[in-house]
Amino acid sequence: MSAVLEARRLSASYGGRRILENVSLRVDGAEIVTIIGHNGAGKSTLLKSVFNLIPWRSGEIRLAGRDILGLAPDRILAAGIAYVPQARSVFPKLTVDENLRMGGYLLDDKRLLAARIEKVRQLFPVLGERGGQLAGTLSGGEQRMLEIGRALLMDPQLVMLDEPSIGLAPRMVDAVFDAVRLLKAEGKAILMVEQNVKKALAASDRAYVMELGEIRLEDAAPALIGDPRVAKLYMGRR
Repeated sequence: MSAVLEARRLSASYGGRRILENVSLRVDGAEIVTIIGHNGAGKSTLLKSVFNLIPWRSGEIRLAGRDILGLAPDRILAAGIAYVPQARSVFPKLTVDENLRMGGYLLDDKRLLAARIEKVRQLFPVLGERGGQLAGTLSGGEQRMLEIGRALLMDPQLVMLDEPSIGLAPRMVDAVFDAVRLLKAEGKAILMVEQNVKKALAASDRAYVMELGEIRLEDAAPALIGDPRVAKLYMGRR
């Protein structure tokens, strides 16, 4: 299958401090790819680099073959990449429905926006049930569903998720990974950073292991679940 996202020799830095060093990866269509590694390995910086939220970058970033390295974040969104950051990003004093409409702010066609919102409600029924509720009163897991649903309003080819299960109760963690699988079933490519290594690998097709800003290991996700290097470094086994 052809690559939706390709990064080649991607490097990035904050204030002269190099965070990423010659990182190369790909995500194919309808594929879930997870990036794992210790805190400070550069995982979140990698997602931010793809979305042009980093002061300095070099290398290549291509979306379906198109060079997007120089595009502003809003143009990257319009081109087909959605980014859900680690920190909560709902508008707490707006309703669920208002939050969803905000996700389609680049769309001029109101009928198209309404149709996409309805599709998101079908994917995540809780959002339809809570449409008039203030987003800030939702549980953490429900807010994450809203963030993911809102990211779909521009019909992206690729959805990037930064620590989607962080801070959630176990039941909601399972719901979030179910949502990720649902996105794949809808044909979306997923690039995910996640600390819950076991559940992330179980949900993924492939994975990359990062250390000190570099890719150290790449393989099919099921193979990495049993890899002793991953077990020792990232699962706490001896």
